[in-house]
Amino acid sequence: MIRHRKAEQACQWLTLAATPAFATMALITATHGGGPAVILCSGAHDASPLNGMALMYLLMSAFHAPPWVRLLGNRLVG
Repeated sequence: MIRHRKAEQACQWLTLAATPAFATMALITATHGGGPAVILCSGAHDASPLNGMALMYLLMSAFHAPPWVRLLGNRLVG
C-alpha cells in the first residue's frame, strides 16, 4: 500500500515536469537558434525567433500545462 502511494505521488510530480522542461527548451532554442533542425522545420527560419523547433516546444509546453492549472487551482480554492 505504501509503495502504491509513493508511486502515485511520483507520477503526479512527473506530470509537472513536462511543462517547464519544454518551456526551457523553447527559450533556449529561440535565443540560441535551433541548429540544423531549423532548416527542416521552417522555410523562412530568419523571420521570427519563435519558429520551427522553438514553436513546437512552446506548443508542447502549453499542451502539458493542465496539471499545473489543476495544482494552482487546488491551492487557490483549498
